[in-house]
Amino acid sequence: MARQAALHEWSLSAEEAVALQRRLAPRVVRHGKPQAVSCIAGVDIGFEDDGETTRAAVVVLDWPSLAVRESVVHREPTRMPYIPGLLSFREIPAALGAFERLAAHPDLVMVDGQGIAHPRRLGVASHLGLWLDVPTLGVAKKVLCGRHGEVPTTRGAWTPLTDRRRAEDPADVEVDAEGRVVIGAMLRSREKVKPVIVSPGHRLDQATALEWAIACLGRTKLPEPTRLADRLASRRG
Repeated sequence: MARQAALHEWSLSAEEAVALQRRLAPRVVRHGKPQAVSCIAGVDIGFEDDGETTRAAVVVLDWPSLAVRESVVHREPTRMPYIPGLLSFREIPAALGAFERLAAHPDLVMVDGQGIAHPRRLGVASHLGLWLDVPTLGVAKKVLCGRHGEVPTTRGAWTPLTDRRRAEDPADVEVDAEGRVVIGAMLRSREKVKPVIVSPGHRLDQATALEWAIACLGRTKLPEPTRLADRLASRRG
């Protein structure tokens, strides 16, 4: 996959990174649908050498068969320590290196992490979407911000994840009956298993992000693109 124009530099302090998130968040496009999807990429990040090395895994699947077309692992030195809310600055540099090694050009990218379901509306899926300029969505395992009601137990059921309005939210943002911003969906991807958080990353609306996450579900908790990337990133595949 061809290198994209640089969005910003990575040598930033935590304070500079937060300020950059606030500048970038309004550039995230929260609407749209991918056109003519023929392949989907799953992305996950692992760490080696006690966190000193970042291990980025990208798995490209054909659509609709979900057969693996290509997989890449890219390692590079970790640039930032773990800081809550700034995970994308720790993970994306290596992810970009992995995408540069792909022969395929994915039409949709599914990331193990948050999209706009983030305190400053710039989780790793949104941040990566801005870098790649492709539709992205996040599938995360833990809630980073917001609140939600009880999720029905049936596989494929979901309930909205909402948050108070933030400065990073556009004027036409989707809101619920209480005026809270809809930032994601709590999806029951498997019965009797904790739900996952699905949120649009970039160039996708919430309904479309949820549709694709459900369409890619297999027999396990995670959709196939991120499940396979998770295995590769954690050395289980």
